[in-house]
Amino acid sequence: MQNSAYGFLFLAPLGLGDILAIIFGVLFAAAAVFAVIKFISFKNYKKNIGSLEDVKTKLIAEATEESKTLKKEAILEAKEQEIKLRNELEKETREKRSELQRMENRLNQKEEALDKKEEALTRRNEETTRQQEALKAKHADMDKKLSDISAQHDRMLEEFEKISRMSREEAKQQLIEAITDEAKKDAAGMVKNIEAEARENGERKAKEIVSLAIQKCSTEQATEITVSVVPLPSDDMKARIIGREGRNIRTLENATGIELIIDDTPEVVIVSGFDPVRRETARIALERLIQDGRIHPARIEETVEKVKKELDQQIKEAGEAAMFECGIFGLHPELVKLLGRLKFRTSYGQNVLRHSVEVSHLAGVMATELGVDPALAKRAGLLHDIGKAVDFEIEGTHMQIGADLAKKYRENHSVVNAILAHHGDVEPKTIEAVLVASADAISGARPGARRETTSNYIKRLQKLEEISGSFKGVEKCYAIQAGREVRVMVKPEQVNDAQTLFLAKEIAKKIEQEMEYPGQIKVNVIREWRATEFAK
Repeated sequence: MQNSAYGFLFLAPLGLGDILAIIFGVLFAAAAVFAVIKFISFKNYKKNIGSLEDVKTKLIAEATEESKTLKKEAILEAKEQEIKLRNELEKETREKRSELQRMENRLNQKEEALDKKEEALTRRNEETTRQQEALKAKHADMDKKLSDISAQHDRMLEEFEKISRMSREEAKQQLIEAITDEAKKDAAGMVKNIEAEARENGERKAKEIVSLAIQKCSTEQATEITVSVVPLPSDDMKARIIGREGRNIRTLENATGIELIIDDTPEVVIVSGFDPVRRETARIALERLIQDGRIHPARIEETVEKVKKELDQQIKEAGEAAMFECGIFGLHPELVKLLGRLKFRTSYGQNVLRHSVEVSHLAGVMATELGVDPALAKRAGLLHDIGKAVDFEIEGTHMQIGADLAKKYRENHSVVNAILAHHGDVEPKTIEAVLVASADAISGARPGARRETTSNYIKRLQKLEEISGSFKGVEKCYAIQAGREVRVMVKPEQVNDAQTLFLAKEIAKKIEQEMEYPGQIKVNVIREWRATEFAK
């Protein structure tokens, strides 16, 4: 603002005309300068335009030349590629032609070989045909000769029959018998030699021989005692046991699952049932009720319940005692209880629990002698009849039931197999299983271990003598040693020494097939020739 003021002060002495003249002069000068600048810019613009045109023309020319060059190069490259493809095609064609030529040569060779083979086959067929014709001629000649020989043979046989006074069949039979006798003598001698050699090498083959021998041991299925007898102080007690309208006896039967038989037998009540534990429960409960004298439904139920608890404890203790007696540990508690139940089970009068303990000891002793596992043998022996504890509740044989129980409670596979095989129904897979079967037979078959009815005993002895006497040449036979041995006397003129060995084997085989018996039966064939003469 101060500078503007100074300007106006400078212009103040001038007049208006002078000021306008100065302004117009300045404007004119500015216009002249602008025109000069424009002129110079226009000249430079024209010059630039001319240079751009030259550049454009140059670029077009260069692009044209480059395109021609690229075109020539593309044409050359295409020609080279064409030449390359043509060469490859020609090479492949030559290779295929050579391969076809080789194949053609091979086919020609094969055709030549086939032609040669065909010629050879033709010659061979012709040769075969000639040989067949020659053979036919020879066969015809041979047939003619054979017919002549057969006729001569028939005439000779007729002459021989006339001379020997024996028919052809009789001579053949006599020859067969002579050959058979000679073969039996040779076989008997061989058997004796083999047995002598086996005895000499007995120690070396002890395990195999013992295992095979005791595998033949077997025992029959035992009949079970199904009744118990409870003595009464007097016959008046029967009425009290029955009760008013039979309520007492019904209560006792319902509580125990056992049938009470009250008949005309004086001072006796029969307790009948297949379950030995329930039968024992009913027997003890009835004895206690008789001693107490108070017999009514409430007292019966109370007594039965108390006896059941006591028996459960006895069963457990009996199973544990048997397990400890055999030196066996780690049995499942349920198996221990089932063992205890066997205390009330009998087989031919033999207590099954004591029988199982005995089998365990026997199997353990034999296993120790043979050098096999005695602990496994004792365990399998103790459990071999475990199925008898529940065979009246579960369908099946006691062997199968016992094996199923052993599997259920994680017993060893060898123990399961021993249980299944101890009666010979299943093939034993271990020596311990064979030993258990043998120990079972020994325990059941030893004298006094089991009892059987007189009629069954007599029938068994009669059957034994009947089988032994059914063979040709047997004169007499006697069953002795309570049926454990049979002595067979033969006619010496019909049975020679060699035949006695075969006769004993045949009798033993037939006994095994047709009879059931505990243990084993010794067959003793006796041949005795006596010559008697009197000196006069």
